[in-house]
Amino acid sequence: MFFALKSGFGWLSTIPVGISMEGVEALMKHVYVFPLVGLVLGAILGAVAYIAALALPANLVAIIVIIAIYKLCGINHIDGLADFGDGVIAHGTLERKVQAMKDVSLGTGGAIFIAVLLLATFAIITDTAKGLLPLALLAAEVCAKEAMITFAAFSRSLQKGFGQIMIERTGGMQFLIGLAISAIICAAALGPLGLVALGISQLAALYMVLVAKRNFGGATGDGIGASNEICRLVALAAALAFGGVLPWTLW
Repeated sequence: MFFALKSGFGWLSTIPVGISMEGVEALMKHVYVFPLVGLVLGAILGAVAYIAALALPANLVAIIVIIAIYKLCGINHIDGLADFGDGVIAHGTLERKVQAMKDVSLGTGGAIFIAVLLLATFAIITDTAKGLLPLALLAAEVCAKEAMITFAAFSRSLQKGFGQIMIERTGGMQFLIGLAISAIICAAALGPLGLVALGISQLAALYMVLVAKRNFGGATGDGIGASNEICRLVALAAALAFGGVLPWTLW
């Protein structure tokens, strides 16, 4: 499991820990470690937000946090979102939509999906209270990683690749263990608010499963990456929306 956790950082971040096919195999057997990787990545992003907020206005903090997200987590997942968006926007049969998703060129659909995601992330981070933001970023990264498990667990593989490996290896038990780990972390970070953010992000992940099935007839690695990006945003939005209503600390 520790080998899987190390490989998880190689799979989900730009932290130079290295990854091999043996590491991928170990990770797929213990894919429920994704939220633990999210915990570390979210803690780093939360620390960046906290330090930046000590000296900078909210809009500059948001820019720094967004840069930190893609510096730390890489661009593979947002690239998956772009491909997913191209396929969803494309007209025609399922085969044409899948072909559009596989096209390496960035289309209008992908550009719109990325633009909306970045603008929404900027707006939400800017409006989130300074005290809440670091913990919200931590919880959101955990929610995003659990969303990847959820998407894989409830999807049918469409094509060969790393996405196929994860989708075929991820079952109900992996999902439940990951969900339990995520719930513990989110509750510890944000109390009831963390659990609400997790729940809403899980609904978003299940909706992504339906979108992929309706548009492509199944799921690919692009859908897994898109779920990470969208569900991070959904979790942050939930923290902002309910942060003034629900208690967000256990102390």
